[in-house]
Parts: sequence; structure tokens; C-alpha cells
Amino acid sequence: MIEKQSSGYLEISHTADWALKVWAPDLPGLLEQAAYGMYALLQIQLQPGGRYECPLDLEAEDAEGLLVSFLSELLYLTEQEGLGFDAFDLAIEGCHLSGRIIGAPVESQRKEIKAVTYHNLAIQTTQQGLETTIVFDV
Repeated sequence: MIEKQSSGYLEISHTADWALKVWAPDLPGLLEQAAYGMYALLQIQLQPGGRYECPLDLEAEDAEGLLVSFLSELLYLTEQEGLGFDAFDLAIEGCHLSGRIIGAPVESQRKEIKAVTYHNLAIQTTQQGLETTIVFDV
């Protein structure tokens, strides 16, 4: 039997869009794994060398809203600023996310995502922590 890692993501089949199953011990870890998974779907490569650090301050009504807002912000920064991120220092208090994201300019990107959706989005508590499935509109 294969044991599941404590954090990770896995692309799962979805009719017309892309979907990721994501899991982690806590909410900051879940957001981080979701970001890694989204960038993997986009097939992004970051430029070597210079690094950028951006502050992050987001508010939402619930954990699902924080997840969508966080991924949407990363998607916006990729599309508008040409930046991708591979290091995260996140803190969550209630429905407030703060911290910093660290990355670099995007060297290449093979695919596009139109939006992060709320389609059937529910963060579930498991014995290992948290788990959810995120659907992306492509």
C-alpha cells in the first residue's frame, strides 16, 4: 500500500476544466500546495537568478474564500506582472491571510488558466489535516 505524503497535490480528471486534489496538515500548507499545483498545471518555469519578494494581505469570508483569493492573486501576478512564486511565508488568523511570497520572473509558461473557481469547493478536515479539490476554468 502506498502511503500519502503529509502535503501535496495531484491533478485529477475533470470534464472541461482542470482540477487538483490538494492536502496538507494546515491551511497555510494547503494554500502553498495549491499554488505549487497551479504552477505545475501552467507548466511555468522561473528565471534563474534575481528573486522578488511581495507582501500579501488578503481577507475573505471563509477558508475557501482565502484559497480562491490567494490563487487568484498569484494568477494575476503571473498574468499582469510576469512573476511566479515558489516560496511562501503565510500566516492565517481567522479569515485574514498575511505574509510574503517569493519568486522570480516567469521564463516560460505553456498553458493558461482563466480563473480559479468555487465549483464544489469545500475544505474538508481529515485525520491527516485538510484536503480539498480545486477546479480551474481553462
